[in-house]
Amino acid sequence: MLKKILIIQTASIGDVILSTALAETLHRDAPNSEISYLVRKGYESLFLGHPFVNQVLVWDKKGWKYLNLLKLILKIRRIRFDAVINVQRFASSGFVTALSGAAIRSGFGKNPLSSCFTKKSEHRIEKPENSEHEIDRNHRLIDHLVRGHPARPRLYPSEQDIETARHWAKGKFITISPASLWFTKQYPEHKWVELTNNIPAGIAVILLGSAADTGLCAGIAGKSVRDDIVNLAGRLTLLQSASLMQYAIMNYVNDSAPQHLASAVNAPVAGVFCSTVPAFGFGPLSDTSFIIEAEPGPPCRPCGLHGLKKCPLGHFDCAETIQTKQLLNILPSDDE
Repeated sequence: MLKKILIIQTASIGDVILSTALAETLHRDAPNSEISYLVRKGYESLFLGHPFVNQVLVWDKKGWKYLNLLKLILKIRRIRFDAVINVQRFASSGFVTALSGAAIRSGFGKNPLSSCFTKKSEHRIEKPENSEHEIDRNHRLIDHLVRGHPARPRLYPSEQDIETARHWAKGKFITISPASLWFTKQYPEHKWVELTNNIPAGIAVILLGSAADTGLCAGIAGKSVRDDIVNLAGRLTLLQSASLMQYAIMNYVNDSAPQHLASAVNAPVAGVFCSTVPAFGFGPLSDTSFIIEAEPGPPCRPCGLHGLKKCPLGHFDCAETIQTKQLLNILPSDDE
């Protein structure tokens, strides 16, 4: 039996959230195992109060980045993990895995240190007709340890998180998480404003985001004709935002972290895909989920696997041609 398991995912918030499907699957099949995580500094709050994640190791990438990594490796060796599951494909996580001392070292073949792994899996992003979700690609890292299909990603907001969300969850409302790290993944500000102006009366609008998104959210609120918009950017933690999403009748997001945040608490979600496509395997997983994209999409879409800082052709048609009615049509009716 595996007594101690470490999952490594030091990439973005969304990637960390998606990797929680591994923890769910491992816990389902080996409930007595101790599961730990290694994430980059700032993301450890996702696991506050988690019922079966034993500990969270944190890599501080600022300042003494590689000295901090060395200290982590030494700590990991002292803990004596039975298995290390490396979801990252960069060399730094490969070094941690290779030097972990674990008997089982699983990771993707794309990792530069994959020759040191005992289990290597392919990470393929196929053509649309053969596409699979990222949780399925990740599941191959542990398919030799578990039975059955992958579980869904999941987060566990605390009672305090839920109580904070209830404070803002008054009547019917939607949330909008308008920001993305990448320009071509972000639905334009004026299109979000147009959406807010057309949300039916009696349904309030709450804007969500990090402290860095405060200006964007303030701009949307200031340009909207509505007087019932609440800007909570920078005022809620990730788990508090997830809790609030559970009370919303719909959560509008980009192809970015808030989409996975909603999925991890099974909140209703509408993912707006601009330059990227759901076939890449990062779509929403909630029971009630929708994909919003240009119909028909411009021939230049997708322009890459990841977001870009600007539209390569200068027109951004993959976002501009999405119609507001597409976002409105998915709102539940009064009798739902």
